Amino acid sequence: MEYDTIEPIKIGVSTCLLGKNVRYDGGHSHDPFITGTLGQFLEYVAVCPEVECGMTTPREAIRLVGDVDNPKLMTQKTGIDKTSMMQGWIEKKLKELEKEELCGFIFKNKSPSSGLYRIKVYGEDGQVKSNNGVGLFARAFTSHFPRIPVEESGRLHDPKLRENFIENIFTLKRWRDVVNGFKDRDQYNKAQYNKMANKIGALVDFHTKNKLLLLSHSEKIYRNMGRLVADCKSIERDILLDQYENLLMQALKLLTTTKKNINVLLHMMGYFKRQLEPFEKSELLTNFDNYRLGYVPLIVPLTLIKHYVLKYDQKYLSQQTYLNPHPVELKLRNYY
Repeated sequence: MEYDTIEPIKIGVSTCLLGKNVRYDGGHSHDPFITGTLGQFLEYVAVCPEVECGMTTPREAIRLVGDVDNPKLMTQKTGIDKTSMMQGWIEKKLKELEKEELCGFIFKNKSPSSGLYRIKVYGEDGQVKSNNGVGLFARAFTSHFPRIPVEESGRLHDPKLRENFIENIFTLKRWRDVVNGFKDRDQYNKAQYNKMANKIGALVDFHTKNKLLLLSHSEKIYRNMGRLVADCKSIERDILLDQYENLLMQALKLLTTTKKNINVLLHMMGYFKRQLEPFEKSELLTNFDNYRLGYVPLIVPLTLIKHYVLKYDQKYLSQQTYLNPHPVELKLRNYY
């Protein structure tokens, strides 16, 4: 029931967050959580749009100017247009990143090139026109890779957003391993391997193990995914995998809530409620209530659930990724 160790997950990250001196002022924006705690389990592909497109370090600060949905990238004091320089680099960079098979990207917040949310856009008069801009590279990346989980460095300080993002990248990596397994079998065992049997087996196994994880995000989408798996014999394999992945990432984008988690906890309890002693059942329900009321974090009732899963040898639950979606060292379910 421990977290299944997998090879390091490759994600993109703004170079300055790794402590590299690439900012316009010659400094960096080192994030110890990214390089330390999280870095134990990830392989980073560093990207600095401004330096990589040809700007110097240090350099004049840049900002977004003009139309909010299609702004220009201008130097702040001299008004030099850097848009073409950046766009030319972005086009090439996105093609390079296609080869990396990234499972996520952490962008630097407040950056006119890499910020995902609330980036200032200025008018020609130098006054702030909008606070809802998106960095040029961030906009292009999310458009080109709509299913890859993305987050800003600043928002990772929110424990709920942090957990959701990291859970997403670990889940996507597990899914990518399933998809790559199909490709390996196609390549090395074309004559012998039964494509339909392998298609059903690997997909059903992934869907089964991630049932409770998906339910904690969206019961509706989970049901739609179940219908897709049930009809898999009638769907061409590549189309099936693409449709399933699309639904998977849609579900994971929806944040879990206390109510959703309570429903999952009660669902798990149902698997051994006949085995529980009266005091054990009472203890579980008390833990559930304490979590629902905000007195204890999710890790408390989950720890007790895991204890009973082991005690009563509940094999189905022991395989559920919901119990261990990411390494315990990350402490992602310890917040209130």
